[in-house]
Amino acid sequence: MFTINIYLRFALIALTIIGGTVLWATAGVGYGLPFIIVGIVLLVGYFLLGTIVSTNMLLAEQKFDEAEKRLKLTFFPKLLLTGYRGVFHMVEGSIQMQRRDFNAAELTIKKAMDAGLPSDNERGAAIMQLMMIAANKNNRQAATNYFADLKKLNITEPMLKEQIKELEKQFKMMNQNVNPSTLAMMGGKGFRPGGKRRMPKMR
Repeated sequence: MFTINIYLRFALIALTIIGGTVLWATAGVGYGLPFIIVGIVLLVGYFLLGTIVSTNMLLAEQKFDEAEKRLKLTFFPKLLLTGYRGVFHMVEGSIQMQRRDFNAAELTIKKAMDAGLPSDNERGAAIMQLMMIAANKNNRQAATNYFADLKKLNITEPMLKEQIKELEKQFKMMNQNVNPSTLAMMGGKGFRPGGKRRMPKMR
C-alpha cells in the first residue's frame, strides 16, 4: 500500500497551508486556494487514518522500536475512523506483546475490540493475541473460551486460517493435559503480531 512518509506529510501540510495562505493574500484566491485545499486534504487524511499503515509496515519488518515511535506520531487517536481506532489499539497491543508486557497488551487489545475492528479477520487476530496471553498465564479456561469465540468468526485470510489450524492441534494437546503455555510457544507457525501478516483491508 502506498503511503507518504509521515514527516514529509507534516512538511507538505505546513507548506501548502501556509504557502497557500500567503499566495491568497498576495496574489489572489485563485493562486492560493488550490494549495490550501491540498493541505486540508492531507491534514484530514492524517486525522482520520493516523500512522497505522506505516507502523504496520515497520512491524512486518520486525522494526519494533521504529514502529513504536511511528505509532506515537498519531497524536489524536480518538479522531481516527472507527475501524482504524480499533486497529490502532491492536497494533499498540502487538508492540506491547513483543515487549512481553502481557498485562498491558491484554488491556489494550480488549480496548481495540471495544473500539471496533473492521472485519472478522482483525477480530480473529485480536482473539488469537488474547489466547496467547491467557496461555502465557497458564489460564486454560480463558484460552478455551477465546478459542470458542474464534471458531465463531468467518475468517477469510489464508494465513490466519493456517494459524487457526495450528491452534486446533495445540488444543488437542492441551486437552490431553499438556500445559496450556505450549500455546504461547508455537514458534514461527503461530500468529506473531507485526510479523509477515499484511495490513487487513479496511472496509
